[in-house]
Amino acid sequence: MNHRRGIRSLCRAALAVTAVSLSSTLLAAEEVKIGFLVKQAEEPWFQTEWAFAEKAGKDRGFTVIKIAVPDGEKTLSAIDSLAANGAKGFVICPPDVALGPAIMAKAKLNDMKVIAVDDRFVGSDGKFMEDVPYLGMAAFEVGQKQGAAMAAEAKKRGWGWKDTYAVINTYNELDTGKKRTDGSVDALKKAGFPDDHILYTALKTLDVPGSMDATNSALVKLPSGAKNLIIGGMNDNTVLGGVRATESAGFKAANVIGIGINGTDAIGELKKADSGFFGSMLPSPHIEGYKTAEMMYEWITTGKEPPKYTAMDEVTLITRENFKQELEKIGLWN
Repeated sequence: MNHRRGIRSLCRAALAVTAVSLSSTLLAAEEVKIGFLVKQAEEPWFQTEWAFAEKAGKDRGFTVIKIAVPDGEKTLSAIDSLAANGAKGFVICPPDVALGPAIMAKAKLNDMKVIAVDDRFVGSDGKFMEDVPYLGMAAFEVGQKQGAAMAAEAKKRGWGWKDTYAVINTYNELDTGKKRTDGSVDALKKAGFPDDHILYTALKTLDVPGSMDATNSALVKLPSGAKNLIIGGMNDNTVLGGVRATESAGFKAANVIGIGINGTDAIGELKKADSGFFGSMLPSPHIEGYKTAEMMYEWITTGKEPPKYTAMDEVTLITRENFKQELEKIGLWN
């Protein structure tokens, strides 16, 4: 009798172990899905983020659902769609940072985790939503590298500060933009650039025509002794427009140094043999796409919540000499 009772106990134990093992296997086999939502899917920057998010998925064994969200309605609809498809969380660069509270409310309703990338959510009080994990460019530090690169190229050309002026196209309404141009000016001043040789002009729009107009308004204020020009702005387009304005004003390419930020919007200009647009600070969309996707996967599968702020300040100066090689490295050359 005792022998039979012992056998039954062993059988029950074996079945229990088998059940636990089977449950673990099924859990491990369950497909992990994450969303990756971007505001401008046609832009090379976001295409690269998507490509490397998918690479992280292949490396770590999860699926990335890519959705373009050009406006608020599509953003909120995309979150519902992700939830219906079994995604447990998503990475997002929102079309409008003021959508932060609505995005978080919708995510909470669907029990989903959220990481913001590139652009940080802003709450109803106008302040950053610092409780939402965010990975983005360290704007001031990247701006400093832009300014340092402009100063270094000017010195390489043998320019004296006496007859060199800088036009900085600003967009202070956007915190990221203000930090970039503030960092750029900080580096120029540290390189010895005279404060009274820096002309600031406010942008109405962040495109090439808008920056042409802004730069034109500054060029008329230049003294007659201005020989060389440095053109700065928060991104490639705000510098490209500035360079166009100097061309119309009669400045030769050899007397202009424009360095943008982003790289992807400068490819066409860098293909030109001669231009006052010298180069661009190329950030790391490949790292940002991979890292945020990996962070979300870890958060979903292990409960490890990402840092509230992950600053990215890795940039590479691309010029006519190296832009093709640098873009090839991250799959942005075709």
